Amino acid sequence: MGHPGVLSPVSKIWLDGKLVDWSAASVHVLTHSLHYGVAAFEGIRLYPRGDGRSAVFRLEDHIGRLLDSCHICTLEPPFSRAELAGACLDTLRANRMTEAYIRPIIFLGDGGLGLGSRDVPTRVAVAAYQWGAYLGEDGVQTGIRAKVSSFTRGALNSAMSKGKISGQYVNSVLAKREVMRAGYEEAILLDAQGHVAEASGENIFIAKHGRLITPPLSSPILAGITRDTTITLARDLGITVEERTFARDELYIADEVFLTGTAAELTPVREVDDRRIGTGEPGSITRRLQETFFSLVRGAAPTRHAEWLSYL
Repeated sequence: MGHPGVLSPVSKIWLDGKLVDWSAASVHVLTHSLHYGVAAFEGIRLYPRGDGRSAVFRLEDHIGRLLDSCHICTLEPPFSRAELAGACLDTLRANRMTEAYIRPIIFLGDGGLGLGSRDVPTRVAVAAYQWGAYLGEDGVQTGIRAKVSSFTRGALNSAMSKGKISGQYVNSVLAKREVMRAGYEEAILLDAQGHVAEASGENIFIAKHGRLITPPLSSPILAGITRDTTITLARDLGITVEERTFARDELYIADEVFLTGTAAELTPVREVDDRRIGTGEPGSITRRLQETFFSLVRGAAPTRHAEWLSYL
Protein backbone atom coordinates (compact mmCIF):
# COMPACT_ATOMS: atom_id res chain seq x y z
CA MET A 1 0.00 0.00 0.00
CA GLY A 2 1.09 3.58 -0.54
CA HIS A 3 2.52 5.89 2.06
CA PRO A 4 -0.25 7.45 4.21
CA GLY A 5 -1.44 10.69 2.64
CA VAL A 6 0.34 10.17 -0.70
CA LEU A 7 -1.85 9.24 -3.66
CA SER A 8 -0.82 6.40 -5.94
CA PRO A 9 -2.59 7.15 -9.25
CA VAL A 10 -4.44 4.39 -11.05
CA SER A 11 -5.87 4.36 -14.55
CA LYS A 12 -9.57 5.21 -14.23
CA ILE A 13 -11.88 7.49 -12.23
CA TRP A 14 -15.67 7.39 -12.43
CA LEU A 15 -16.94 10.90 -13.25
CA ASP A 16 -20.58 11.80 -13.83
CA GLY A 17 -21.52 8.32 -14.97
CA LYS A 18 -18.47 7.46 -17.07
CA LEU A 19 -15.06 5.96 -16.44
CA VAL A 20 -12.40 8.42 -17.59
CA ASP A 21 -8.61 8.46 -17.47
CA TRP A 22 -7.07 9.64 -14.20
CA SER A 23 -5.52 12.67 -15.96
CA ALA A 24 -8.88 13.64 -17.50
CA ALA A 25 -10.77 13.74 -14.19
CA SER A 26 -10.54 17.50 -13.74
CA VAL A 27 -12.89 20.37 -12.89
CA HIS A 28 -12.94 24.11 -13.58
CA VAL A 29 -11.22 26.46 -11.12
CA LEU A 30 -14.59 28.19 -10.63
CA THR A 31 -16.22 25.03 -9.33
CA HIS A 32 -18.64 26.14 -6.61
CA SER A 33 -17.59 23.52 -4.06
CA LEU A 34 -13.92 24.44 -4.46
CA HIS A 35 -14.76 27.94 -3.22
CA TYR A 36 -17.38 27.24 -0.55
CA GLY A 37 -16.94 23.60 0.50
CA VAL A 38 -20.49 22.37 -0.07
CA ALA A 39 -19.73 18.77 -1.00
CA ALA A 40 -20.40 15.37 0.54
CA PHE A 41 -17.85 12.57 0.50
CA GLU A 42 -17.03 9.16 1.93
CA GLY A 43 -14.00 7.02 2.59
CA ILE A 44 -14.51 3.28 2.00
CA ARG A 45 -12.09 0.35 2.01
CA LEU A 46 -11.68 -2.70 -0.21
CA TYR A 47 -9.88 -5.53 1.56
CA PRO A 48 -8.23 -8.67 0.14
CA ARG A 49 -9.52 -11.72 1.99
CA GLY A 50 -8.03 -15.02 3.03
CA ASP A 51 -10.12 -16.91 0.47
CA GLY A 52 -8.48 -15.04 -2.42
CA ARG A 53 -11.41 -12.71 -3.05
CA SER A 54 -11.74 -9.01 -2.22
CA ALA A 55 -14.69 -7.34 -0.54
CA VAL A 56 -15.74 -3.75 0.15
CA PHE A 57 -16.51 -3.25 3.83
CA ARG A 58 -19.98 -1.87 4.65
CA LEU A 59 -20.50 -0.35 1.20
CA GLU A 60 -24.26 0.08 1.60
CA ASP A 61 -23.83 1.87 4.94
CA HIS A 62 -21.28 4.25 3.45
CA ILE A 63 -23.51 5.06 0.50
CA GLY A 64 -26.40 5.61 2.91
CA ARG A 65 -24.35 8.09 4.92
CA LEU A 66 -23.20 9.79 1.71
CA LEU A 67 -26.83 10.39 0.76
CA ASP A 68 -27.63 11.56 4.29
CA SER A 69 -24.79 14.08 4.02
CA CYS A 70 -26.22 15.29 0.71
CA HIS A 71 -29.63 15.73 2.29
CA ILE A 72 -28.14 17.70 5.19
CA CYS A 73 -26.36 20.16 2.87
CA THR A 74 -29.17 20.30 0.26
CA LEU A 75 -27.36 18.51 -2.54
CA GLU A 76 -29.50 16.53 -4.96
CA PRO A 77 -27.45 13.65 -6.39
CA PRO A 78 -28.23 12.80 -10.03
CA PHE A 79 -27.67 9.09 -9.36
CA SER A 80 -29.52 6.56 -7.21
CA ARG A 81 -28.20 4.66 -4.21
CA ALA A 82 -27.75 1.55 -6.36
CA GLU A 83 -25.96 3.52 -9.09
CA LEU A 84 -23.56 5.07 -6.58
CA ALA A 85 -22.74 1.69 -5.05
CA GLY A 86 -22.28 0.29 -8.55
CA ALA A 87 -19.96 3.17 -9.45
CA CYS A 88 -17.67 2.23 -6.55
CA LEU A 89 -17.53 -1.40 -7.68
CA ASP A 90 -17.09 -0.46 -11.34
CA THR A 91 -14.16 1.80 -10.46
CA LEU A 92 -12.45 -0.99 -8.54
CA ARG A 93 -12.99 -3.48 -11.34
CA ALA A 94 -11.80 -1.06 -14.02
CA ASN A 95 -8.55 -0.60 -12.12
CA ARG A 96 -8.24 -4.33 -11.33
CA MET A 97 -7.79 -3.56 -7.66
CA THR A 98 -7.69 -6.10 -4.86
CA GLU A 99 -7.07 -3.59 -2.07
CA ALA A 100 -8.01 0.08 -2.13
CA TYR A 101 -9.31 3.20 -0.46
CA ILE A 102 -12.41 4.47 -2.27
CA ARG A 103 -13.39 8.15 -2.32
CA PRO A 104 -16.83 9.04 -3.72
CA ILE A 105 -17.62 12.76 -3.67
CA ILE A 106 -20.76 14.67 -4.66
CA PHE A 107 -20.18 18.35 -5.32
CA LEU A 108 -21.48 21.51 -6.99
CA GLY A 109 -19.90 22.29 -10.34
CA ASP A 110 -19.20 25.56 -12.12
CA GLY A 111 -21.59 28.08 -13.65
CA GLY A 112 -22.34 30.36 -10.70
CA LEU A 113 -20.52 31.55 -7.62
CA GLY A 114 -23.25 33.16 -5.56
CA LEU A 115 -23.58 31.55 -2.14
CA GLY A 116 -27.10 30.46 -2.95
CA SER A 117 -26.57 29.63 -6.60
CA ARG A 118 -29.12 27.08 -7.81
CA ASP A 119 -28.02 27.01 -11.43
CA VAL A 120 -24.89 24.91 -11.01
CA PRO A 121 -24.86 21.18 -11.73
CA THR A 122 -24.46 18.57 -9.03
CA ARG A 123 -21.57 16.34 -10.05
CA VAL A 124 -20.30 12.99 -8.82
CA ALA A 125 -16.87 11.39 -8.86
CA VAL A 126 -15.51 8.11 -7.51
CA ALA A 127 -11.78 7.51 -7.22
CA ALA A 128 -9.97 4.48 -5.83
CA TYR A 129 -6.30 4.37 -4.93
CA GLN A 130 -3.72 2.58 -2.84
CA TRP A 131 -3.53 3.99 0.69
CA GLY A 132 -1.94 2.34 3.67
CA ALA A 133 -2.80 2.68 7.35
CA TYR A 134 -3.71 6.36 7.79
CA LEU A 135 -1.76 6.76 11.04
CA GLY A 136 1.00 4.39 9.92
CA GLU A 137 1.54 0.65 10.28
CA ASP A 138 3.67 1.28 13.36
CA GLY A 139 0.79 3.26 14.84
CA VAL A 140 -1.60 0.34 14.38
CA GLN A 141 0.88 -1.98 16.08
CA THR A 142 2.37 0.11 18.86
CA GLY A 143 0.12 3.16 19.20
CA ILE A 144 0.45 6.86 18.46
CA ARG A 145 1.05 10.08 20.37
CA ALA A 146 -1.91 12.47 20.42
CA LYS A 147 -2.47 15.99 21.68
CA VAL A 148 -5.63 17.88 22.57
CA SER A 149 -5.95 20.67 20.01
CA SER A 150 -6.52 24.33 20.76
CA PHE A 151 -9.29 24.17 18.15
CA THR A 152 -12.79 23.25 19.37
CA ARG A 153 -15.12 20.93 17.49
CA GLY A 154 -17.99 22.94 15.98
CA ALA A 155 -21.11 23.22 18.10
CA LEU A 156 -24.22 21.23 17.19
CA ASN A 157 -26.07 24.10 15.54
CA SER A 158 -23.06 25.66 13.80
CA ALA A 159 -21.60 22.53 12.20
CA MET A 160 -23.71 19.71 10.83
CA SER A 161 -21.81 16.99 12.67
CA LYS A 162 -23.72 14.05 11.19
CA GLY A 163 -22.75 15.02 7.68
CA LYS A 164 -19.41 14.17 6.10
CA ILE A 165 -19.23 17.58 4.44
CA SER A 166 -16.04 18.85 2.81
CA GLY A 167 -15.98 22.42 4.10
CA GLN A 168 -16.41 21.33 7.69
CA TYR A 169 -13.05 19.56 7.56
CA VAL A 170 -11.18 22.88 7.72
CA ASN A 171 -11.54 22.54 11.51
CA SER A 172 -9.92 19.10 11.38
CA VAL A 173 -7.16 20.15 8.98
CA LEU A 174 -6.13 23.05 11.21
CA ALA A 175 -6.17 20.85 14.32
CA LYS A 176 -4.16 18.12 12.59
CA ARG A 177 -1.55 20.53 11.25
CA GLU A 178 -1.22 22.20 14.64
CA VAL A 179 -0.33 19.01 16.51
CA MET A 180 1.82 17.55 13.74
CA ARG A 181 4.03 20.65 13.85
CA ALA A 182 4.45 19.97 17.57
CA GLY A 183 5.56 16.38 16.91
CA TYR A 184 2.34 14.43 17.52
CA GLU A 185 0.54 12.07 15.12
CA GLU A 186 -3.06 13.07 15.83
CA ALA A 187 -5.25 15.81 17.30
CA ILE A 188 -8.08 15.28 19.75
CA LEU A 189 -10.80 17.92 19.78
CA LEU A 190 -13.07 18.93 22.65
CA ASP A 191 -16.61 20.22 22.19
CA ALA A 192 -17.84 23.65 23.26
CA GLN A 193 -18.57 22.33 26.77
CA GLY A 194 -15.08 20.88 27.18
CA HIS A 195 -16.06 17.23 26.69
CA VAL A 196 -13.93 14.99 24.50
CA ALA A 197 -15.55 14.87 21.05
CA GLU A 198 -13.38 13.06 18.51
CA ALA A 199 -10.02 13.15 16.78
CA SER A 200 -9.42 15.13 13.60
CA GLY A 201 -10.64 12.26 11.43
CA GLU A 202 -11.60 9.47 13.82
CA ASN A 203 -13.95 8.58 16.64
CA ILE A 204 -12.41 7.93 20.05
CA PHE A 205 -12.82 5.19 22.66
CA ILE A 206 -11.40 4.75 26.14
CA ALA A 207 -11.28 1.58 28.22
CA LYS A 208 -11.51 1.70 32.01
CA HIS A 209 -11.94 -1.25 34.38
CA GLY A 210 -12.84 -3.54 31.48
CA ARG A 211 -15.56 -1.25 30.04
CA LEU A 212 -15.49 0.71 26.81
CA ILE A 213 -16.63 4.34 26.78
CA THR A 214 -17.19 6.51 23.73
CA PRO A 215 -18.92 9.88 23.22
CA PRO A 216 -22.63 9.60 22.34
CA LEU A 217 -24.11 10.55 18.97
CA SER A 218 -25.82 13.48 20.70
CA SER A 219 -22.33 15.03 20.89
CA PRO A 220 -20.91 16.92 17.88
CA ILE A 221 -19.29 13.82 16.38
CA LEU A 222 -19.62 11.95 13.11
CA ALA A 223 -21.65 8.76 13.30
CA GLY A 224 -18.65 6.68 12.32
CA ILE A 225 -19.23 3.39 10.55
CA THR A 226 -16.08 1.91 12.09
CA ARG A 227 -17.32 3.30 15.43
CA ASP A 228 -20.56 1.38 14.97
CA THR A 229 -18.61 -1.71 13.89
CA THR A 230 -16.44 -1.50 17.01
CA ILE A 231 -19.42 -1.18 19.35
CA THR A 232 -21.08 -4.18 17.70
CA LEU A 233 -17.94 -6.32 17.85
CA ALA A 234 -17.27 -5.34 21.46
CA ARG A 235 -20.75 -6.40 22.50
CA ASP A 236 -20.30 -9.64 20.53
CA LEU A 237 -17.24 -10.26 22.73
CA GLY A 238 -19.19 -9.53 25.92
CA ILE A 239 -17.50 -6.17 26.54
CA THR A 240 -19.77 -3.53 28.10
CA VAL A 241 -19.96 -0.33 26.02
CA GLU A 242 -21.12 3.01 27.45
CA GLU A 243 -21.97 5.92 25.18
CA ARG A 244 -21.51 9.00 27.38
CA THR A 245 -19.60 12.23 27.55
CA PHE A 246 -16.30 12.33 29.38
CA ALA A 247 -13.70 14.90 30.29
CA ARG A 248 -10.20 15.49 28.99
CA ASP A 249 -8.58 14.17 32.15
CA GLU A 250 -10.46 10.89 31.79
CA LEU A 251 -8.26 10.31 28.75
CA TYR A 252 -5.17 10.66 30.93
CA ILE A 253 -6.30 8.10 33.51
CA ALA A 254 -7.84 5.62 31.06
CA ASP A 255 -6.45 2.11 30.93
CA GLU A 256 -6.56 2.23 27.12
CA VAL A 257 -7.38 4.74 24.39
CA PHE A 258 -7.89 4.01 20.70
CA LEU A 259 -9.24 5.68 17.57
CA THR A 260 -11.54 4.24 14.92
CA GLY A 261 -12.20 5.22 11.33
CA THR A 262 -12.21 3.80 7.83
CA ALA A 263 -8.77 5.25 7.10
CA ALA A 264 -7.28 4.70 10.58
CA GLU A 265 -9.11 1.38 11.10
CA LEU A 266 -8.46 0.72 14.82
CA THR A 267 -5.37 2.57 16.03
CA PRO A 268 -4.20 2.57 19.67
CA VAL A 269 -3.14 5.79 21.42
CA ARG A 270 -0.21 5.31 23.77
CA GLU A 271 0.14 8.93 24.91
CA VAL A 272 -2.08 12.02 25.22
CA ASP A 273 -0.66 15.45 26.07
CA ASP A 274 2.67 13.87 27.05
CA ARG A 275 0.95 11.57 29.54
CA ARG A 276 1.40 7.83 29.12
CA ILE A 277 -1.87 5.91 28.70
CA GLY A 278 -1.96 2.79 30.88
CA THR A 279 1.25 0.85 30.41
CA GLY A 280 2.17 2.86 27.32
CA GLU A 281 1.37 -0.11 25.09
CA PRO A 282 -1.87 -1.24 23.40
CA GLY A 283 -4.06 -2.92 26.02
CA SER A 284 -5.92 -6.22 25.99
CA ILE A 285 -9.30 -4.80 24.94
CA THR A 286 -7.71 -2.87 22.08
CA ARG A 287 -5.87 -5.97 20.90
CA ARG A 288 -8.95 -8.18 21.08
CA LEU A 289 -10.95 -5.70 19.04
CA GLN A 290 -8.16 -5.26 16.50
CA GLU A 291 -7.89 -9.01 16.03
CA THR A 292 -11.66 -9.37 15.67
CA PHE A 293 -11.92 -6.45 13.24
CA PHE A 294 -9.05 -7.55 10.97
CA SER A 295 -10.28 -11.13 11.00
CA LEU A 296 -13.67 -9.87 9.85
CA VAL A 297 -12.39 -7.68 7.02
CA ARG A 298 -9.45 -9.84 5.89
CA GLY A 299 -10.27 -13.37 7.05
CA ALA A 300 -11.24 -16.34 4.90
CA ALA A 301 -14.81 -16.98 6.01
CA PRO A 302 -16.59 -14.65 8.46
CA THR A 303 -18.91 -16.40 10.87
CA ARG A 304 -20.71 -13.18 11.77
CA HIS A 305 -21.68 -10.00 9.94
CA ALA A 306 -21.15 -11.41 6.45
CA GLU A 307 -23.79 -8.87 5.36
CA TRP A 308 -21.15 -6.15 5.76
CA LEU A 309 -19.10 -7.51 2.87
CA SER A 310 -19.70 -6.64 -0.80
CA TYR A 311 -17.57 -8.92 -2.96
CA LEU A 312 -16.13 -7.85 -6.30
